[in-house]
Amino acid sequence: MFDAAAAELRAAQLRRELQVREIPAPERIAPRSVAFAAGVAHGSSHPADDEGDSPYGAGRLVLMHDPDSADEWGGEFRIVCFAQAPLEMEIGVDPFIADVAWSWLVDALDSRGAEYTYASGTATKTLSTGFGTLESQGDAAQIEIRASWTPQGGGFGAHAEAWGELLCLLAGLPHQEGVASLGAKRAQRGSRA
Repeated sequence: MFDAAAAELRAAQLRRELQVREIPAPERIAPRSVAFAAGVAHGSSHPADDEGDSPYGAGRLVLMHDPDSADEWGGEFRIVCFAQAPLEMEIGVDPFIADVAWSWLVDALDSRGAEYTYASGTATKTLSTGFGTLESQGDAAQIEIRASWTPQGGGFGAHAEAWGELLCLLAGLPHQEGVASLGAKRAQRGSRA
């Protein structure tokens, strides 16, 4: 069962802007697990490094399998993802950016038909100002999502594809069909106020 799920993740059709590689899974988190790292590349002159890190956005995806955790997880499998990217300051100060980032994950999962339960996580925005020898860096903003969910009914590749779409959206790349853009989400938020 785990081998088939891991094979589906490896076969996922991810966006060409992502450089993805399999990495060692964290130890002792589950009896069986598989992990991937990805970095967003902006053309051949700005590839992600060998670890999958990129100045445009990077992330990790881990699939865990533990039949003994089914009651806690809501199933024998659990997916954990991490995604982060720098933001322009005017986007970083948007009070709704964390909500938008989380909605991108949910929208990406839903648009790919990735069934899941027990979703949880955080969306964190960070604003920073450089001082002293870092003063030349000026102000900076970053968004980070840490999430986990229990996949239901197979289709594990769809979960990886949704994670890949999230990484690209956080990095500011155009959305693909079925995933709303930042502008559309802001318009929706503004109409509710």
